[in-house]
Formats: sequence, C-alpha cells, structure tokens
Amino acid sequence: MPSSTFSTALRTPARRLATTAVATALAAGPVALAAAGPAAATGDHGGRASAVVLRTGLDVSLLNKTVNVPLKVALNEVQAPASAEKTALTVKLDGVDAGRPVSVLRADVAKARATVDDHRAEGFTQLVHAKVHVPGLPLLSLIEVDQVTSKALCEAGKKPVAESNLLGSVTVLGKKVTLSVGGTTEIKVPGVGEVSLGLSTTSTTSTTAAASALQLKVSVNPLKLNVAEVNGEVTLAGATCEAPKPAKPSPAASKPAGDSADDIKPQGGKEAAPVAAEQAATKSDLAETGGNSTTPYVAGGAIVLLVAGGGAVAMARRGRARS
Repeated sequence: MPSSTFSTALRTPARRLATTAVATALAAGPVALAAAGPAAATGDHGGRASAVVLRTGLDVSLLNKTVNVPLKVALNEVQAPASAEKTALTVKLDGVDAGRPVSVLRADVAKARATVDDHRAEGFTQLVHAKVHVPGLPLLSLIEVDQVTSKALCEAGKKPVAESNLLGSVTVLGKKVTLSVGGTTEIKVPGVGEVSLGLSTTSTTSTTAAASALQLKVSVNPLKLNVAEVNGEVTLAGATCEAPKPAKPSPAASKPAGDSADDIKPQGGKEAAPVAAEQAATKSDLAETGGNSTTPYVAGGAIVLLVAGGGAVAMARRGRARS
C-alpha cells in the first residue's frame, strides 16, 4: 500500500475518533449541569373551612317508644371550596303524619359558602325568613327567625375570628322570645314541650374558629300522646375554619449572607487568609481567561482531542517507517 494512502487511512479514523470524543465531552457538560439544577416544590398549606345552614340530631319515638327513628339531616353542608343555596329540606319518616314527607326547613334564603386559599380560610352561612319543623308538629314551627348569619375567618399568622348575628324577632313553639346573649333561654309550652335555646355560640383557638347562630336542645311531646316524641339538638347557621400554615421562605431568601464564597472573611487563625487568597486567585484566573462553569468540560474535550491527535500522528509515522 502506498504510504500516502496508508497515512490518509490512519488519519481519517483518528479524526473521527477525536471529533466524537470532543463532542461527547462537550455534551456531557450541559447534561451534568441540568441534572444538578434546583427542583420546584408545591404543597397543601392545610387551610380548611366548612358551613352548614341547618343540622339536626334528633331521635323520634313513635307509638309509646315502640319505634325509634333517627332524624339526622343537614341542609347546605359544604366543605371548601364549595357553596350551596338550597332553601327547602323535607324528610320522610314512616309512621309520622300518615307517611307524608315532613318539611324540616323552609326559608327565603339559605346560603352556605366555604372558601380556602394559601392565605385564608372562611366559612359563611345566612338564613332569611326561616321556619324549622319537627315531626308531630305539622302546623307549629319549632322555631322561626327573620335573619341569622355566621362567619368563621382564619388567616395565616393572625388571630381567628368567629361571629354570629341575629336580626329581627325569634319565635319558639309559637311564642316570641327575647334571647340572652352569651347564655341559654328556656322556653316551655304546656302540652307541647320545651326548648333550651343558645344564642351566638362561638369559639376560637390559635388556628381555628367556629360559630353557630342558634343551638336548640329540643324535648317535644305534643299533648303527651306519645305519637311523636322528639328529643335532640338542632343547629342553625354553623361555620368553621382552620388557618393555612404560613408560607415558608425559599431557601435562597433564608440563606445567611455570609454563606457565599464572596463573603468569606478571615476570622483569625493561620489558615483563613491562605484559603481566602487561594479562592481569590482562582476567581482572578477564571476572569482573565473568560472562564465560567463550563470551562472544565471544554478543557476535558481539548485534552481528549490532543491525545487522539497524538495517537494518529504516531500511527502515521509507524506506517511511513514500515513502507
């Protein structure tokens, strides 16, 4: 084989080898950097809210307590994020009112709303011109109210707030009553029953709040006929909330200023000054040569190219010597 042809044959694979090696080295740099990049994280901040227009926990006894039927229902009960505005609730209990549905609540407005975001959680309820009935009293309302509202507001980092408001008159078992703020009011109606009524019940902790406009403890036995004896509790306009957790600062924002290499200062001792000087010299060298974070990869590629080229030259010389 002629020497020129042999040299060309050797140089061609050598060039290909060098080109491939350099490309591999250069490509590895950005890939390594991308793999080391920061990752974004998101999560639930833990805020919660709920609202309910009416909730009953009643036991209905029929025919001298031979039959017990629970009446546990809720109207417009929502968990955040949600809202509801249904204004009527009926239930059907066997053996009561000839099997016809019992109208538990009717209102012009019966609104419940619960909202949550990263900063606040709120539950809100409103009732306007509402009438509540229980089995055994189809014509007489257990309670009638003009308007009640409840709100529970929990904001991150702030004291929760719980409040209820009662506007207008209240009628219990056909009697208009004046309610005691912060206490209970006892209403007794001969031949019908009695009701213990609590107004504006609220509670708060460092992160939660709860409010209900009216809470009733009911004991009803119309004319003591034992046709429908009703005992239990009724809650009107309830709202609760739990504050979201305060947002955590990002790692970059919370990092102390003295942690970076630029802020290293001698703090005594014999090694502090040489270390700082060595770091400064390294940065200076990089600045003068235009170096950056990809410099090691470029340098690696150049070394691979140099070695591959040297190998190709050596092989070519051996070929010439043989020829």
